[in-house]
Amino acid sequence: MKKLSLALATHNEESNIVECIESCRGLVDEVVVVDGSSTDNTASLALTEGATVIRTQNISMFHINKQKAIEACASEWILQLDADERVTPELANEIKKIISMSDDEIEKYQDNLKEKKLFERHQQLVQGSKLKVQSQKLTQNNFNFQPSALSYNAFFIPRLNYFLGGYLRSGGVYPDGVIRLIRKGRAFLPCKSVHELMEVEGKTGWLANPLIHKDSPTFQRYLERNSRYIDYLVEELKAESLKLKAKNKGFQLSTFSFRLLQGIDWIIIKPMATFFSLLIRHKGILDGWRGVVFAFFSAIRFARAYFRYIDISKIKRRF
Repeated sequence: MKKLSLALATHNEESNIVECIESCRGLVDEVVVVDGSSTDNTASLALTEGATVIRTQNISMFHINKQKAIEACASEWILQLDADERVTPELANEIKKIISMSDDEIEKYQDNLKEKKLFERHQQLVQGSKLKVQSQKLTQNNFNFQPSALSYNAFFIPRLNYFLGGYLRSGGVYPDGVIRLIRKGRAFLPCKSVHELMEVEGKTGWLANPLIHKDSPTFQRYLERNSRYIDYLVEELKAESLKLKAKNKGFQLSTFSFRLLQGIDWIIIKPMATFFSLLIRHKGILDGWRGVVFAFFSAIRFARAYFRYIDISKIKRRF
């Protein structure tokens, strides 16, 4: 069996795909790309780089294509990346080292991580307070989970996010840990939410060296990504509205009152709380003007989502 595979799910990533694969050259034994009907040269460029390309439909729940790429890999270990992520030489060496270690050696390695406390705090935030080995037997997407598996089967990798010409290191952005290195058959994406984490059988550790995440090299690219997240917030608003309406069946709020309360929350309270939390509590101000811009646009996306939701509701009422 091959030792390490690179799994990618892509859609119109011709500006990223080559650099991403090249950053893993000498590290991985194979590259598997599941391409979601790209209309640019993504697939052909991946083929030129020696990747196995599986063409499929581009779907809004992009984790489905990520999972397809994971399942198609032949190696014992899988590095699942996004096309705008880059592996540094330091991270590549760490990955080679970690997948050759025994569990006892990995345990010692985890104990000696320089930023261990920071990583643990981040993990608690993204996974919740119950950081424990899953004990139930799960069968999903061809994965058969055994309760006796107590090995290290997945690793978070911290990310440095490239934002408008520099890296964000404060404002709650770093370490931005993501599970990217997994043992085959021991982790999967449930494919239920865009914000979900991998389900892992066994222990989850951390690597010390960060991935480079070139998600927003230009302001236009940032606004495009931000717009997609606003669409996700609109879906949250729809769900919230249905829940509140169901809850108020016995004591009916007028449409105006309901909209007013929801509007105050999404236009004023959420944006202000987010802005000052990122800038002050999470010290985003230490990133200078980039930190201020990031905090501001992270905050106003709630108001933008609310107005987008109102516009959609008006259109639906017309028809």
